[in-house]
Amino acid sequence: MELKYTRRNVFKEADGKELEKIYSFAEDYKEFLNASKTERDAAHVAEELAKKHGYAPFSFSEKLKAGDKRYFINRFKNVFFIKAGTENIEENGVRILVAHVDSPRLDLKPNPMYEENGLCYFKTHYYGGIKKYQWTTIPLALHGVIMLPGGERREICVGEDEGDPVFYITDLLPHLGAEQSSKSAAKFIDGESLNAVVGGLPAVDDEDEKEAVKAAVLKLLNKKYGMTEYDLQCSELCFVPAGKARDVGFDSSLIAAYGHDDKVCAYPEMRAILDSENSPHTIITVFADKEEVGSDGTTGMQSKIISDILETVSASFGANPVVVRYNSKCISADVTGAYDPAYASAYEKRNSTYVHCGAAVSKYTGSRGKVSTNDAPAEYAGWIRDVFDGEGVIWQTGELGAVDVGGGGTVAKYVANLGIDTIDVGVPVLSMHAPCELISKADVYSLYKACLAFCK
Repeated sequence: MELKYTRRNVFKEADGKELEKIYSFAEDYKEFLNASKTERDAAHVAEELAKKHGYAPFSFSEKLKAGDKRYFINRFKNVFFIKAGTENIEENGVRILVAHVDSPRLDLKPNPMYEENGLCYFKTHYYGGIKKYQWTTIPLALHGVIMLPGGERREICVGEDEGDPVFYITDLLPHLGAEQSSKSAAKFIDGESLNAVVGGLPAVDDEDEKEAVKAAVLKLLNKKYGMTEYDLQCSELCFVPAGKARDVGFDSSLIAAYGHDDKVCAYPEMRAILDSENSPHTIITVFADKEEVGSDGTTGMQSKIISDILETVSASFGANPVVVRYNSKCISADVTGAYDPAYASAYEKRNSTYVHCGAAVSKYTGSRGKVSTNDAPAEYAGWIRDVFDGEGVIWQTGELGAVDVGGGGTVAKYVANLGIDTIDVGVPVLSMHAPCELISKADVYSLYKACLAFCK
């Protein structure tokens, strides 16, 4: 028995065959990530994968039986996969994996269009916690839907294909930026200044010369999508960084991309349920929305929808839903901040997570004195350890950062509030919430193995 704890490195312990699996899984993940910039995109990809693996649409009026595989898409953004197992769910509960698929971005305001000095702009309102200065001078893509009168939906995605134009938020040149540079980072860029350039060619036949560029952009939008400026008030559009996930380093051991938080956890949990055909457990995986802004609303984890599904599944097997919840177990799959030696003072080395060292288990999150957290009980933490160790999962523990430096939360507390044992297990991320984040291929694969062990 080893008395001292030594953190393990996935790459150091991987043989050639395991290394091949790590890199292969990373390619599948990148493909998912490129197609899932927003929660709507992720829901669409998940639905297609569900159908491909024999999952049928879920109905609240249906009585499930062992072996049934169902998926449910809640309002185009919130996804549930349900696999009914053979064991008694009242005695053994349900295995639940939850990750969120919304990421920080720039949402359009209800009346976003304006023209000034020969350029047409869209005004934005940022979504989630961002450093606003990071969103200037980078290529942006526009994703979302526009609702036309009568309920017709028009989907928009501009800026992702090779031949697409992109959009752009300007910044002040350094030659004139002395006053700007004297401000704190939080005030370096004002939120109202995050306005993206969307056009510059005036409509030559427009009578109103003051807004000739805006008129030209509206004509283009009307021709392609059948929309008017009025329809933007009922739209759901956002700017996200344009471009695909890229390998990092001469050895391609890491991935740089937008939206690792939290799709780097959503993909492994989804793969785990799809790859757990022989598991006796009843398993539910969730793609949650609105985590970055408090998990409120009809598609967030504070919605009653998770309870409704658990009650429906329980009723299918004649089980008491209260007892089922009490005996259920959950992994809240969410990222944590990886130790960054460039900013060492923000971390506490002994209790940080590190890239390449496997899935990151966080017994608690929150801020200051563990405020607003689910602090998993020791018994459940010990159970998770035994599950992971029994399946050869390389994992580590850690906090988000040093005490009183800051903090953050996950959806774990909302599941735990239902009386379900819950613990956070995720992937360490560098530059979290930046337009381009960094993760290790070894860690995303380790999380997949952890989710798979949990499902077994």
